[in-house]
This record gives sequence, C-alpha cells and structure tokens, in this order.
Amino acid sequence: MSSRANHRAAPRLIQRADLLASLTSAADAKVTLISAPAGSGKTSLLRAWADEPGQSRRLAVVQVRRDQHDAQQFWIAVLTAIRDAHGTSGDSERLAATPDFNQGTIVDRVRAALGEFPDRVYLVIDDLHELTSVDALAQLLEELPPQVHAILATRRDLPLRLHKLRLAGDLAEIRDADLRFTRRETRELLEASGITLSEAGAAKLHERTEGWAAGLRLAAISMASSPDSERFVDEFSGSNRTVAEYLLAEMLDGQPAEIQQLLLRTSLLDRVNGELGDLLTGHPGSEAILLDLEDANAFVVSLDPARTWFRYHHLFADLLRLELRRRLPEQLPALHRLAAQWLSKHGETVEAIRHTQAAGDWAVAARLLADHSFGLTLDGQAQTIEALLRAFPPGVATDDPDLPLARATNELARGRLDEAAAHLTVAESAVAAIGADRRHRLDVATAALRLSLARKRGNFADVVDQVRFLASPTAAGSDSDAALDNDLRATALMNLGIAEAWSLGNQDSQRHLRQGAELARSIGRPYLEVACLAELAFASKIEPFATTARRCREAIALAEQHGWGTEPVISPALLNLAGVLVWTGEFDEADRWLRRAARALETDTGPLIGLLLHLASGMLFAGRQQHDRALAEFRTAEDLQAQLEGPHALARQLTSWRLATHARLGQLAEARAALAALDDDLAGTAEIDNARAVIRLAEGDPAGALAALDGNSPAIGYMTVVEAHLLAALAHRELGEQRLANRATENALALSEADRLVLPFAMTGSRAVLEALPRHETAHAALLATVLDVVRGSSISEPAAATAPLSPSELKVLRYLPTNLSRPEIANALSVSVNTVNTHIRSIYAKLRTQGRSSAVQRARELRLLA
Repeated sequence: MSSRANHRAAPRLIQRADLLASLTSAADAKVTLISAPAGSGKTSLLRAWADEPGQSRRLAVVQVRRDQHDAQQFWIAVLTAIRDAHGTSGDSERLAATPDFNQGTIVDRVRAALGEFPDRVYLVIDDLHELTSVDALAQLLEELPPQVHAILATRRDLPLRLHKLRLAGDLAEIRDADLRFTRRETRELLEASGITLSEAGAAKLHERTEGWAAGLRLAAISMASSPDSERFVDEFSGSNRTVAEYLLAEMLDGQPAEIQQLLLRTSLLDRVNGELGDLLTGHPGSEAILLDLEDANAFVVSLDPARTWFRYHHLFADLLRLELRRRLPEQLPALHRLAAQWLSKHGETVEAIRHTQAAGDWAVAARLLADHSFGLTLDGQAQTIEALLRAFPPGVATDDPDLPLARATNELARGRLDEAAAHLTVAESAVAAIGADRRHRLDVATAALRLSLARKRGNFADVVDQVRFLASPTAAGSDSDAALDNDLRATALMNLGIAEAWSLGNQDSQRHLRQGAELARSIGRPYLEVACLAELAFASKIEPFATTARRCREAIALAEQHGWGTEPVISPALLNLAGVLVWTGEFDEADRWLRRAARALETDTGPLIGLLLHLASGMLFAGRQQHDRALAEFRTAEDLQAQLEGPHALARQLTSWRLATHARLGQLAEARAALAALDDDLAGTAEIDNARAVIRLAEGDPAGALAALDGNSPAIGYMTVVEAHLLAALAHRELGEQRLANRATENALALSEADRLVLPFAMTGSRAVLEALPRHETAHAALLATVLDVVRGSSISEPAAATAPLSPSELKVLRYLPTNLSRPEIANALSVSVNTVNTHIRSIYAKLRTQGRSSAVQRARELRLLA
C-alpha cells in the first residue's frame, strides 16, 4: 500500500478495455448516465477514459462537493470548468457568488459558454448525487448545444427528466452490472498487484465480491500484506458492505502504525492536506504518506495539480469513520475541535462550524455561525446556513444572541420578514448580557439587520436610529474580527443609503452609498460594491440625467465583470437607466432595458424594486399614449406600494399619473373618486395638482385646470413643473389664448433643455401646442424638433437595423444635429429643401438604430462620426 510498508506491490489499476470502449460508445449519445452504488468504479472509469492514450478529448470536468446545498456554488464550478476547457480562465470576467441567485440566468450563461466551443466538448459531472437541487441541470440537459455531450456519474438516479432523451435515443446508460469486474479482469487485477492466487481462489474472490470494484481493490490491498492469500479469501463472505468492513479492518491491521493513525484520524475530514494530517496525528510526515497512498491507488485522490490537497474515496472514508468510532471514540471530540480551529483560521468557515457541531460545542458553533452568517449570505450560501441551523438541537444556546441572530439573517435572506423580525428581537434582548469585547460587533450586526428589514418593509422613517453604530469599526480585536465588522458595516451603509434615497434624503444617501462601495471594494466584497453603485444611480435622481445614466452604465459594466448582468443586484441600475431613457423619449431602447430588468427580477421577492419596475413601465406606456397598459402598470405599482410600511419618494408621482391616466381613458368617475379619497397632505402637492388639472381638462373645464395649477404646492422636482406648464399650455389653447399657450410651452422647453426632457410632452399629448409654437419665438429649436419626432410617433416602432454607412449628404446633416438649429435652419445652411433634410434625418436614425435627435448624436459620437 505504501512505499514505507515494505510488502508486496500495491494494487494497480488495470486497463478495462471493454468498459472503456463501452463508455466511448455511450458518450456519442447526448447524455450518458453512469449510475451505480458507492465503490463501483465510476470515478476510476471516468479518469481512465479521460486519460486514455491516443485520445484528445476536450473535457469540462466538475466534481460536486459533499452536501452541496447551494446550487450556485455548483454552477460557478461548472462555468470555471468550461472556461478551463476553453482556455479562457484568465479572461476579465470574474466569477463570483451573489445572494440573489437567478438560476435561469446562470443556466443561460452555461449554455452560452458551452455553445462557444467550435467542436465536440464533454461536460463531465462526477458525484452528482451530492447536489441537493437538480432542476436547473435538468433544464440544461434538455437544451444542450449541438456539439456538447454530458456525462453524469451518480450513486442513485435523480429527477433529471431524462425520459424524453431516452425515448429519442439520446440517452446512454451504464449501470452497476456493467461496471462489475469479470473473472478475467479480476485475475488481471490480482496479477497487476503481484498477488499469486489459484484459479479456484480467484474465482471464489470474484464470487464473494460479485465483481464489486471497491471490494476487489480492498482485497488486493489486504492480500498484499497477507502471508496466505488462499486462506484470506476463504475467511470472508457476505454482502458488499460486510465485505468492505472486513477487508478494511484487515487492510488497516496490516499497515504501519503511522499510516493507520493518519487514515483513521483524518477520515473525519472531507479533504486533507499534510499540515492538517500532522495536526490530527501529532507527528510530521503526513504529506509524504498521502502522496504514497495516491501513487498506490489506495482510495486516495489528489484534488489539485500541485498534489497538496487530497480526499478519500467516499466509501473508503465512510468505512474509516466507522472504524474510527469503534477504535477511538473518546478522541473524536478533540479531533473535531483541532480540525475546526485549523479550518476557521484558514477561512474554511462552513467546515469549521460543522466540525464544531460534531464536537458538541454548540455555543462555539452558534457564535461562529452568527459571526459569519452575513458573509456566508453574501457568498451565496443561504441554503448552507439553513442546513447548519437545522443541525443544532432544539433549545440549545437559548441564552445567547448568536443563534437568533443567525436565524434572523437566514429568514431575511429568504424574504420571511416577520420571522426575521421575531428572531432579531430575541437577539437584541440577549445582547445586553454580552461582554463589551463582543457587544459592539453585535450592535453593528443587529443594526445592519434592522436596516435591511426596514428597507425591505419600506419603513424608511426608522433607519436613522441605526446610524450611530456605523461611525467606526470595532476598536479592538483580531484581523478576522475587523473583517467581520467591515462586512456588517458595508451592508449597513448600503441599506442606509437605499432607505435614505427612497425617503428623498438624496445627499446623505449618495454619501453613504459611496462609503459603502469604497469599503466593499477595499475588503473584497464585489456584491456589496455593485449593490451600492447600482443603488447610487437611483439616489442620483436629483443629478443631471447624464450623470445618472453614466453611473448606471458604470454599475452595469462592473456587474457584468462578475456575471451579474441580469441578477437582482444590478436591477436598480437597469431600471434607472431605462427611466432616464423614458424621460428623454428614447422609448425603444428603454423598453429593452426594462425587459432586461424584468429578467433580473425574476427571483426577487421584495415589493420595493418591483414597484420601480412597474412605475417605469407605466411611464413608458404613458409616453407612447398606450394609456390602458399604463394604467395596469400603475395599479400594479400601487399594489406593491401598499405592502410597504411607509411613504416613499415616488409615491406622489405614482398616484398623480394613475389619476391622470384614468382621466385620459375617460374614466372620470374613477378619477374623481380616487382624488377625493386622498389625504390632505398628498392632495396638497404639485403632483396631485397636475392630476387635478388633467381631470378638469378631460371634463372640458380648461379654466378649472388653470385654477388647479396655482404653482404654490410643493413639487418633487422640476419634471412636475414641466408637466404643469404643458397642462397650462393645453388649457390656454382651449380657451383661445394662443400667446399664453406659447409662453407656457416655451417655459416647459426651457426647463427641459438641460436634460433633453421629452416624456412630459409625450405623456400630456402636447403635440398641438408644440406644432403651434412659432419657430422664430423659441430658443430651443433642436429640443423642439426632437420632442416633435417622438410625439409624432417616430420612436414607437422598432428602428431598422444599420445596413449601410452614412452617405456624404447624410454626414453633412449629421454634423448639424448637435446644434440648436431647427430642420428648416439646417436646410437653409445646406441650401437644400426641408424635405431633403427630413429624409436624411430619417435615414440617419434608421442606420444608427436610434429614435431621436439626442440618441442619434450620442450614437454617432460612439461611432466617432462626430467629435
């Protein structure tokens, strides 16, 4: 078994040519399933097939880790394996986990990555039975790209919906009976291991083991140190499990003491290295033994190219653990504690907690879990936290805040807000009894949870109470304590900034979100950095639209570096970018971003960001004069608003637009009833004044509309004032006061110029007042031209694809688009007709795939057609 043992040659793997040929043939199918019990030789077969001489197969190999509760960790491993197979593992996109796991999105990414291979590639997944959720994998297997073949090895059949593949002849199966050694292969294995056994003895060994691979290998290892191989075969019989236990005991007894100690004491680990082996055995030399054991094919496999980490075959490890409990039961708790301490020190938190639980140190395990629950959640391991929580006995550690704190974090991640609040209350009541050395960090943790809870519930008024815990990090403690504290502070700053943004506290919001992003970047928490930057876009709503759009695109670009382009974390940036495009009249592009945001929010359960999605969608439909669809979106947004515990920054606009849309659809009774039902504070705002004016106009009362627009009510922002000017223009026009209508329209254009605002003109149906405005009386001819393009419907249909470069004449017209010149003025400057300019502009828009003047200029600059 080992070069240290001075006995006959260790058992060597033999080339099972027939079995390899069977796998080669089976791998031609779309999906190959290798399903057999532990110890049947599945992994050995896959390795031999992968290393088969004369073959050059492209393989993406994934081994599922034991008890893989979080599917996201598995899918990141799949993507990494695909990149390694493709030779693109060094690309700029960094794979990272997110607590907001969108399973459908990651399956799309995997399918797209597999589709990039120019020729045949095999996706090989070993130990698939360890994966607790296979729904997404089943989806992938049904839609594999043409050149991709999947090979799955598992101890048991899983609900992968393979029946369609089986009926279509696209599924090949290798089962337990196919993997069993024949009598000839049994003889070859014995000969390769240097074991002399009679024909009758070899036949008996084959019969007793039933050709079971693990049993034969264990027997070969044991017989290598046995003085009488024939007698050895005669002395055991029974089932596979009984045979294995007997053979393992025989094998261990024949090994030197240091090998026995290493195998037994380290069997409680899922993976082991030399340092851990030395720690658990109490003497050096473990790495050399592990290397020898792997070289001897003694159920030890290296996990990395440098051969520093190893694992035991799962069946072998199970049998060793059983033997450890028999031989050294009193030493088990101490071994688990040693392992936990080493793993915790080296950042293996989950395994450290599991070993601490196995040692029965429940209070220590609870503290570890509480300390790291935020970090584990950020790492996308919410299901793992849940499994760790289930392992605690009922009633354990009831006097400490740690378990309630971990449970609150877990429930919050699952969207169960009432349960989270209940656990958090228990934790807060227990913090007072904690020593000062931990109290500050626990205060920060509970504050961070309170902030998150308030944000998810929309209870923004209470968040200021939590700020005092964010002023400084932990004053003393280890580096790991500081790291834990920073995780909490970054999370808390993010939640505080979000809550302030929705409470109209924009300046404080931007400051806190920037601080959160900077801290997250410094501590290596990309999820928090992206989340803060994505929310910063919403907090920037009082900034110029260009600033908001730039921040959105920067946040989206950073998210895409980590593969989060359609994950919930980036949805605020997606929605705010779409919102900017709606405000500036670029409806088709806004629609595309809204669809992407909706995809990102498929797994989000909170009402807040969903409210923003439906509000932006309602704005888009209102701008397109599709009022029935706009009303449906506004109603859905108000339903989500009702789930919040307090008011938010956009509530007045939402209510105003919903009332106005009722009126524009002729639903005047509903509009009047809803208006009468408003409380006095809301009814006295400029946004509701605008809605009141729309209702009066729909009733045929332009004078009443003007009376509603007295200009004395508080407004959220200048967009409300632009809308008011346009409604006044419409009212003056109906009263025959064209000069006043022109003045109000010009006022609206003047306010809109800086941000190139278009939506209020489209939403209010202001085409008539815009067309009536004399061109020589406006200082905003370029904006007027852009707005008229939109309100006349030029942006509603999808623009044609760019099929040709711009002509010389079109380039000449293009150079005038960034100016304030109107189309007639451009025609005059170029000495061509207005119709010619109109034709060229339509062609420019089509070729650049844009919908208006400002977007055409932006696109032309991107293409370097303009400076």
